[in-house]
Amino acid sequence: MAAATGNVTNQAVQFQNNGAPSRQVYGPNISCNGSTMTFSPFYMGNHTTPFDDAMEQQSYTVAENWGFQVNFMVPLDREGLRRCRSIAAQQESKMKLDYELVRVKNCAELQQKGFMLVPGSRVYHMCSDVIAISAWKKAEKKVLECKSPPKPWYKPWHKPKPKCK
Repeated sequence: MAAATGNVTNQAVQFQNNGAPSRQVYGPNISCNGSTMTFSPFYMGNHTTPFDDAMEQQSYTVAENWGFQVNFMVPLDREGLRRCRSIAAQQESKMKLDYELVRVKNCAELQQKGFMLVPGSRVYHMCSDVIAISAWKKAEKKVLECKSPPKPWYKPWHKPKPKCK
């Protein structure tokens, strides 16, 4: 009487997050989906050593599977993506303005209290452009002279001598 024996190996690969959109978040309630490419390598290996009824080794089986999966996802609504990025640019401009206003406010408060940042320190530049209006009025003429070229400016080959020092 003959007996038939066999081994069945059932393996599966499950890819997580394939086809999920790339999402860039630009602020509260502003997130835009972009194009995505994913590359997912995989390995499935099965090394078995079957034994017979007497617990003697019969053979050694190696089953190896290697591979990868590549996914591309492109949003089809280009106008929606353009609009989302435009709103994100507006949000970025608003955040820059908010930063500058808070910076100027804090520097002015420091100056009102009689404090200043030490020239040459790593943060000195943060308040170096904030001055009181009364100080500006006193220095306005000198500053404007330094910022505009002397008149007449009709000889491009002739370098004018600066008035301010």
